[in-house]
Amino acid sequence: MVEIELLPTSAGNDTALVNEITGLINRVYAEAEAGLWLDGATRTSAAELAGHIRSGQIAVARMDGQLVGSVRIQRLATGEGEFGTLVSAPERRGLGIGGALIAFAERECWRHGATVMQLEVLVPRTWSHPVKEFLAEWYTRLGYRKVGVGTIDESYPDLAPLLATPCDFVVYHKELEPLRLRSE
Repeated sequence: MVEIELLPTSAGNDTALVNEITGLINRVYAEAEAGLWLDGATRTSAAELAGHIRSGQIAVARMDGQLVGSVRIQRLATGEGEFGTLVSAPERRGLGIGGALIAFAERECWRHGATVMQLEVLVPRTWSHPVKEFLAEWYTRLGYRKVGVGTIDESYPDLAPLLATPCDFVVYHKELEPLRLRSE
């Protein structure tokens, strides 16, 4: 059984935990975004992750006390809830960890007044990436709909130099349904 918790802000000072989550994120994204980033580029750093934890934005999934996934949850200035940096341990895939983390993020955002959930998926501009195609289909099955495309260069200019190929991000939205969210 998967157990999910929003980490307390004080966990941002737990170096071992921060390093464990950072390692999981970077390991998963190295595989899931292979070919998108220059060699040696990482998805996040321990300092960045610790800041997200201190801001109350990181939830983790555990099975039998072992870290098996995480997600960043935040409320955007425009009112939407947003999840990102979603990962589940590759050796535990297919057990519903990712879906459970998304459902948790949706409930958290609903509890804080969001009626729409957003996510962004980095995609190569000129070729099809199999993991990104899989994610587009999966998010669509979960009720997310493509609402726009942004350029990485404009929205995340600090990341653009780290890319090995031109990329954009696809923005998805989902209307949150209060009865379904409360019953889960």
